[in-house]
Amino acid sequence: MNIHSNWRLRAFTRHSQFCHPSVTTDFPFLVRILIIEDDRDIVELVRYNLANEGFQVNAAFDGTSGLTTLKKTPPDLLLLDLMLPKMSGLDICREIRKDESLNRLPVLMLTARGDEADRVVGLEMGADDYVTKPFSPRELIARVKALLRRAEPPADAPRILEIGKLAIDPASYRVSHSGKPVPLSTLEFRLLYYLASRPNRVFTRDQLLDAVWGTDRFVTPRSVDVYVRRLREKIEADPENPLHLKTVRGAGYLFETRAA
Repeated sequence: MNIHSNWRLRAFTRHSQFCHPSVTTDFPFLVRILIIEDDRDIVELVRYNLANEGFQVNAAFDGTSGLTTLKKTPPDLLLLDLMLPKMSGLDICREIRKDESLNRLPVLMLTARGDEADRVVGLEMGADDYVTKPFSPRELIARVKALLRRAEPPADAPRILEIGKLAIDPASYRVSHSGKPVPLSTLEFRLLYYLASRPNRVFTRDQLLDAVWGTDRFVTPRSVDVYVRRLREKIEADPENPLHLKTVRGAGYLFETRAA
């Protein structure tokens, strides 16, 4: 996208002193990242900085070819511009979250829009985090690493939770309702498991952010509302009158099991 074309080189070269080639990574495996962005200058600069951190980076320059690449060779993380030719980033998010083989893919939005409403729409469509242009390589790398860390399953996964018609398996990050699989993103699963494994207790938004997103989070308390709404749409028969994921006004959220 060619909006704010003047900031690109300034923003990245200003911070290039922080991005020395080291070709090392914090992860014990080669991490593959796909960026779908139609501005080739941004793609090359992002590719350079991520490659310096040891990541393998591939690119697509429009939404249609990006989705094709995504399905043919799924990456470990997706950097996704919202305003793309041929197919929008929001439409790609919808397709990812409907696809059982892709729905746990971490998605980091790249957007030139700074309005909270635009960011919330992106999160509602399935993105896990966002970066607003212009951004520095240091910020982008920090958010990429934070998303990848959150996507890692625990080394010793606890037991499967069975609550009413729900079954929640932390070893495989899979959820089923009445025996049918429920597609969840990694962060959706982590939030659901955290609440369901601590039933009938109220947690504030800040407590949930600390527990699920961690100390290196970049999202706001409003993001918790978005994720709870997404979960209700997937696991509740009537999202407007939830059986399990309850709001305690003025306090936060709880996972109710007494009615299960």
